[in-house]
Amino acid sequence: MPRPRKCKKVCCLPENNLFGPINVGEIDSEIIAMTVDEYETIRLIDLEGMTQEECADKMDVARTTIQRIYNDARKKLAKSLVDGNRIQIGGGDYKLCDDSEPFYRCRRCYKRKCLQNNNQNTEQ
Repeated sequence: MPRPRKCKKVCCLPENNLFGPINVGEIDSEIIAMTVDEYETIRLIDLEGMTQEECADKMDVARTTIQRIYNDARKKLAKSLVDGNRIQIGGGDYKLCDDSEPFYRCRRCYKRKCLQNNNQNTEQ
């Protein structure tokens, strides 16, 4: 029997969840599904400049798990850029940070507005 999947900690859901080329009329290409935890890994490592180990600590999972998630996310981003596919962010095994947990300083989760939006999204 396989181990149950561990939920990864995510500070914020993306403000936009659909990305793709804008210079095309009706798009018939496939939509690439990116999970919220893949999005968070890209955000922490590439945007915030964290190491994989720091990212793993923030998301409360093993570094090897972060490495796998990060590699999968980068392949999806590359496929989207090269082939002109759209990316839709949603789903995955994650839990949102709540107000009782200490937050590290980043551009998104340090703001009170972001925390309030997360609480509204978890109630839906």
